[in-house]
Amino acid sequence: MTYEQALDFIHSTYKFGTKLGLENITKLLEFMGNPQKGLKVIHVAGTNGKGSTCAFINQMLIEAGFRVGLYTSPFLESFNERIKLNNQPIDNQELASITEFVKERIEELIRQGFSHPTEFEVVTAIGFEFFKRKNVDFVVLEVGLGGRFDATNVVENPEICVITSIGFDHMDILGSTIEKIAFEKAGIIKQNTKVILALQRYEEVKEVISKVCKEQNAQLIEVERNYHVLKSTLEGIVFDCVTPKGIYKNLEIKLLGTHQVENALNCVYVYECLKEKYDIKTEALIKGLLNARWNGRFEVLIDTPLVVLDGAHNVDGMKVLVENCKIYLNDKKIVAVVGILKDKEYEKMISLIKSVAQRVIFTLVPSQKRAFSEKEALEISHKCGVEFVPDFREAIKYALGLCNEDDAVIICGSLYLVGAARGFLKSMLSRL
Repeated sequence: MTYEQALDFIHSTYKFGTKLGLENITKLLEFMGNPQKGLKVIHVAGTNGKGSTCAFINQMLIEAGFRVGLYTSPFLESFNERIKLNNQPIDNQELASITEFVKERIEELIRQGFSHPTEFEVVTAIGFEFFKRKNVDFVVLEVGLGGRFDATNVVENPEICVITSIGFDHMDILGSTIEKIAFEKAGIIKQNTKVILALQRYEEVKEVISKVCKEQNAQLIEVERNYHVLKSTLEGIVFDCVTPKGIYKNLEIKLLGTHQVENALNCVYVYECLKEKYDIKTEALIKGLLNARWNGRFEVLIDTPLVVLDGAHNVDGMKVLVENCKIYLNDKKIVAVVGILKDKEYEKMISLIKSVAQRVIFTLVPSQKRAFSEKEALEISHKCGVEFVPDFREAIKYALGLCNEDDAVIICGSLYLVGAARGFLKSMLSRL
């Protein structure tokens, strides 16, 4: 199997839809010899901040000298980004080899009368097999959707469970109330595990997580809002924080926004848990926070005019983006290019970005089955009082044409748009 054939096979499984439940993935992994067993997993669920939290934890463990597997979704520019070893994406040859191995097990599964796994289940199985073959010390494992019935939740004894900020997203699948959504996220909590609960917008989340922790005899560790930002510029953020176990001075991160300080706090608490059992020095935490990168999250890609990429893909994410605009871009004219998938609260999201942007250009999210049709998007743009340029590349070029060198372009609304825009802008820059 070639790399191209591997990707074709993986993407062909999209037709099997999204089926939440562990029966399929459990059976597939059994046929593969259960590669997930024996892995030391830090399991991360939540609505917002999962990826950044994973990036901080991953980098800290690398700085401590460990071999670290990182599993995240979606990818920005290359599929291989989803499965990494010490920040290096799985190479094409290895992806092809493991996909072929998994495909053969799926064929046997089908012959025995079981259902075909979904795309996410297939990718998760590939990830587990890769991490097993690479003999990693830790896996930082990001939940795909929800938690309780997410394919990653086949992990039986995680080292630590982290639950990041919970908000309203995927309500058609996870439920329409914050309590229901929190319950689904809490599904990753296992018997006798340590659970780190990030700072939350909604008090009800704490009640739900606390109840599940008691039922599972899990130790709940709540992140405390005890930090002080010393400096916050487009070059980075310096902050102090205090936890029940320590005082940390002059921590620095390159990821921008107060919410990234709060994601970094999740990593501080993970560090405190892990150092009780493993040889991890404070220096690894400091370097991990400083060197962590997570593209597409208030990422400054171009300086003149300023071009910022932000995968604010739901209402809470858009609120954070708006706050960051007020902090970092309050002296600039902002032109926003926005692409949103149809299962999101697009009217609220557009209204939020309109509050800080002088011009808003609505565009289509490329290559996504959940994207609006051109006709639907045109109707939405009229309804919301924004401009519409169907092709995201033309929308970006139009936005740049509206800007002087002191202005800013923000590209936001979907990680799929941000990833495609990132590739397009980098190719534009390479031709200059």
